[in-house]
Amino acid sequence: MRFTSFEKNGLAGLAIQVGNEWRGMTAAQPGFPGLLQTLIEAGGTALADASKALAQAPALDLAATTLLPPLSNPEKIVCIGLNYRDHSAESGFEQPDYPTIFGRFNSSLIADGAPIIRPSVSEQLDYEGELVAVIGRTARDVPEARALEYVVGYSIFNDASIRDYQFKSPQWTPGKNFDGTGAFGPVFVTADELPLGCEGLRLQTRLNGQVVQDASISDMVFSVGKLVSILSSFLTLKPGDVIVTGTPSGVGMGRKPPLFMRGGDVVEVEIEQIGVLSNPVRDEVGVVVV
Repeated sequence: MRFTSFEKNGLAGLAIQVGNEWRGMTAAQPGFPGLLQTLIEAGGTALADASKALAQAPALDLAATTLLPPLSNPEKIVCIGLNYRDHSAESGFEQPDYPTIFGRFNSSLIADGAPIIRPSVSEQLDYEGELVAVIGRTARDVPEARALEYVVGYSIFNDASIRDYQFKSPQWTPGKNFDGTGAFGPVFVTADELPLGCEGLRLQTRLNGQVVQDASISDMVFSVGKLVSILSSFLTLKPGDVIVTGTPSGVGMGRKPPLFMRGGDVVEVEIEQIGVLSNPVRDEVGVVVV
């Protein structure tokens, strides 16, 4: 099943892909099955039941809607750094033997097609194409051998980073949480449609049509299953929680000279069998204080 979240006429909605078209409805329409977050939290057959209901809805022109992140308000967005050996090397770090873990906040999330904002305080806006794993069942102290049973589906993320702010402190939080930098989407694909842990799928990032990152998900140091097991050893993962699994080599910071994004650029992250997350880049024009 392939879902996308959208907004039309001020109302949130959910759509499912049926063949080559999308069918969906908004929260105001009779029979609306619920938002994706609600369905994942409900568990059981909620996603399958929603799929059947949405498949009977009218065809939807996504171009006439505003796409939303698949999940706009997850309880946790857990991000993994240095999860590809080549990226650790280009960043000047030794490969850690335990995942590098940091958090993002919902306020940074944007959807496919929305602009990634380069803040006026920095010229070091970098791209990071990444696989997203979404938790479908409450997970605590989960053994690696069973960890993928707790993943309900996958999506795509661009963990756009403000590099000078990322390294202002030992923790990376400032550089990873500027408004308008967490591109997420455009679709959520249930795990049963993809290889286990998305192993073997290709991840590619393109800046203005030029390939800047190209790697296999199998190159991750800590697989999706390992990450779920490790994270669940110290916190309770809840349905709808998002794990952003790390980026491969090729980031702008690691190039000589550095390659940072600027207003007018277009950045795309594609993961085989999932889709393409595409965002223009805009320079911040001012901050409104209310």
